Amino acid sequence: MSARVFESNIIKMSVPEEPIITEAEQIQQFRDFLISYNKLSERCFRDCVHDFTVRHIRDKEDKCALNCMEKYMKMTQRISQRFQEFQIISNENAIAAAKKAGSLML
Repeated sequence: MSARVFESNIIKMSVPEEPIITEAEQIQQFRDFLISYNKLSERCFRDCVHDFTVRHIRDKEDKCALNCMEKYMKMTQRISQRFQEFQIISNENAIAAAKKAGSLML
């Protein structure tokens, strides 16, 4: 084996392979994002905008809509964080159970 081929193989082995997202998965993710965005927009609009007698958005309505969006973003961020924490604990418990089961079989 030549040095060049050997070096190429080492480089390939050391570079972690990233999961490839297919075009269909990208489209589905974008579709899901748009659905969530539209639901949030609809909900915040319904909760905050009540006066249709003027063409402009009143300060009170604007603040309400911004607060609604901000609360939603904070909520989703917190849920995501808690889910990650739960996943870590679940993985640790699964590893501990596997180690325990492995030691019992010996």
